[in-house]
Amino acid sequence: MSPDKKKLERLEKAVGYVFKDRGLLTKALTHSSHANETRPDCPEDNELLEFLGDSVIGLITAEFTLSAFPGRNEGELSKLKASATSTLALAQLARTIKLDKVILLGKGEEKCGGRKKVSILADAFEALAGAVYIDGGFEAARRFICGLLKSSLKPIKSESLTISNSKSALQEICQKAGLQAPAYRLVSEKGPAHDRIFIVEVRLGEKVLAKSNGASKKSAEQAAAEKVLKAFFGRKIKKISPEAFVIEAEDLILP
Repeated sequence: MSPDKKKLERLEKAVGYVFKDRGLLTKALTHSSHANETRPDCPEDNELLEFLGDSVIGLITAEFTLSAFPGRNEGELSKLKASATSTLALAQLARTIKLDKVILLGKGEEKCGGRKKVSILADAFEALAGAVYIDGGFEAARRFICGLLKSSLKPIKSESLTISNSKSALQEICQKAGLQAPAYRLVSEKGPAHDRIFIVEVRLGEKVLAKSNGASKKSAEQAAAEKVLKAFFGRKIKKISPEAFVIEAEDLILP
């Protein structure tokens, strides 16, 4: 089974590249769950193209950030590159070109919401980049990747965020990353009535990001949010830039 011809043409238009070898494009869209269910009639899955595409995207992104952000030091450029090539970022780019509409999934994975899974979308995007590179060469791959990076990295060129409220900061950064808002859940309470300790966890979807405690639920929530931010940035936070927010949330499902 191959994707509908019109869907492939729409994808090529979004990518800005027309494949000489449509079979290579189909391979890039074939998840292992589909390949396993339909062998021997189905082409190989996209895992080898994903392996290649990871390196292609990394090189092009490094080159792009170097020229697009003059004056940034190596540490800042590394954060930009890591943010742009994170699993979540690639999944968002996959959604931008509607790659989720044409991925070939097995019936079981389809039922489990595979088209919205961050890991599947990011892997397919890497495979597509690898396929463009093989079919059209480095310049074709560069045009494809850089065209998307220009729009995705532009909003964070000069933005910064001063942290005064960790919950608000975490929510705002998640919104910028296209994620659902963080959710807070009271896990337990302990201690006497006049000296209660509240233990709260913060989640993104089903993923628990951090737990913390406080003398009230509100203070525990603030502490949990700050813990998440500190975990991502690795230092005490006074001022941050959204480009530094890197989340490898492979088990998340996009809204």
